[in-house]
Amino acid sequence: MDFGNNIFVDIQEKPQPINSQIQEKINLLSHDEKAISIGDLGDIISKHKKWKECLPRVEPFYAVKCNDIYPVIRILADMGLSFDCASKAEIQKILDLGVDPSRIIYANTSKQLSFIKYAADNGVTLMSFDCEDELTKIKKEYPQAKLVLRISPQSNNKVICQLGRKFGCHLSTALKLLQFAKKLELNVIGISFHIGSGCLEAGTFETAIEQSRRVFDIGFSVGFNMHILDIGGGFPGEKNVQTNITFEQIAKAVNLSLDKYFPSNDVRIIAEPGRYYVASAFTIATNIITKKITTDEENVLPKGDLHDHPTAPNEHLRMYYVNEGIFGSFMPCLIDPGCYVPSHFK
Repeated sequence: MDFGNNIFVDIQEKPQPINSQIQEKINLLSHDEKAISIGDLGDIISKHKKWKECLPRVEPFYAVKCNDIYPVIRILADMGLSFDCASKAEIQKILDLGVDPSRIIYANTSKQLSFIKYAADNGVTLMSFDCEDELTKIKKEYPQAKLVLRISPQSNNKVICQLGRKFGCHLSTALKLLQFAKKLELNVIGISFHIGSGCLEAGTFETAIEQSRRVFDIGFSVGFNMHILDIGGGFPGEKNVQTNITFEQIAKAVNLSLDKYFPSNDVRIIAEPGRYYVASAFTIATNIITKKITTDEENVLPKGDLHDHPTAPNEHLRMYYVNEGIFGSFMPCLIDPGCYVPSHFK
C-alpha cells in the first residue's frame, strides 16, 4: 500500500526481500530526494500476538499519538485493540474507523472544555484526571464520565523520558483528590499511571503497581467502586542500545506484580502501549545531501550533541546531513539519541 511518502508491506511470517514494486517506488522517491518510510504491517500483527502471550491479563489501549497513520490504526482496530486518545482529533479519527466509544480512554489529564463536551456527545465515558481543576471541568461538562485517577509513581528506577513532573498526582494528594471527586458526586472507577517513555528497569513497573494498590484501597475507603487499573505505557518496541531490557522481562515483572497486588479477576487491567507496537515496524530512508569534514579545532558543537567526537587531536570529523530532521521523523532523538540505528545503502 502506498500512502504519499509512506510505503506499507504486509509480511505475516519472516521478513522477505523488498519486492520490485516497492523497490521501484523507493528508487523514484530517492531521485526526488524525499525521505520515505517503510512500514511492515506483519510486524505489528506479530507484536500483538506476543502481547497476548506475555500479558494475557492486560488489555492494550494503543496510544494513538505514537503513530496515527491510517493503515496502523486500521489494522489495530481490526485486531480488536482499544485506543488511548489524547485529543478531540484523535478521538474523532478512531471513531471514524467504526470503533465503539467504549474502546477509547481519553487519557489526557489536561483537557479543553470543548474536548470534554465532544467526548460526552460521542459516548466516550472513560477518562483520566490528576487535579481538582480537571474534576471541576468534568463536573461542568460531563458529570456522567467514568474517571481514572492518574498517579505519579515515586521511584528511582530509570526510564528514557520522565513524565511524572507534568502528569499525575503525588501519592500524598491522592486522598484529597478522591474526597473532592466524591464531594462533586463524580464516578471514580480506577487508578492509572505511566512510568515514562522507554522503561530501562523491569522493577519500575513493580514499584508503580504496588503504589497503585495503596491508592486503590484509598479509593475504596472513600466509597468508590474501584475496578480498573491502567498501567500506562513505556514498553519497549525494539532492543534499546542503552540497556538489555526486553519486553519479555518487563512482562514477567508486570505479571508477578499483578498476581501479588491485584490477584482478583474483578479488577480490569489495561495499558497504553505505543512504541511497543510500531517502533520495529518502521524504517525511514533518507538521502545524504551534504557531508562536511572538520578538525577538532573547528569542532565547536556542544558536548552531548548527536554526533561522534574525534578521539585524537586534529582527527577529522566527518559530518553527514540528511533530508529529514528533529522537526520531523527524528524528533525522538531529542530524548533518546540511541533510538535510531543507521544502515548505509548505495
